[in-house]
Amino acid sequence: MTPFLKHLLIFLVINFGALALGGFLMGEGSSSEYYVSLNKASWTPPGWVFGAAWFTIMLCFSFYMAYWLKVDLSQKVILLFAIQIVLNIVWNPIFFNFHLELLGFIVIASLTIVVGFMLFNNWPVLGTKSLLIAPYFVWLLIATSLNAYIMLNN
Repeated sequence: MTPFLKHLLIFLVINFGALALGGFLMGEGSSSEYYVSLNKASWTPPGWVFGAAWFTIMLCFSFYMAYWLKVDLSQKVILLFAIQIVLNIVWNPIFFNFHLELLGFIVIASLTIVVGFMLFNNWPVLGTKSLLIAPYFVWLLIATSLNAYIMLNN
């Protein structure tokens, strides 16, 4: 097995495992009484979009991380990956279980900044392969705006 394929498989397991853990930690999530009762932005996507988006994002992000490790084995890679995965997971219970919209906004805005840094900082090294993280960044921009709307209008 090539190092790239090995890294890809590792990131697929970690990313989809984190996605599952985040889903578990959000409890009833979008079907909860809390979320259903919120005043949400008009641009909030229908529920099914979230699953499809996260599947696509984690698939692309796994390829991105495998390509990044192919050219950079520094601790910075693992540190940024670890920071983004922790932020991604902890947002779910903060927002859905504890109903802390401001803290949720801080977490998701921080996650957006980290992923944006990964996208733009690595462009000189990864070139167009950096576009693999673009869906994650765009989705986070939307999610951050949704969190901000809820925070400001509830």
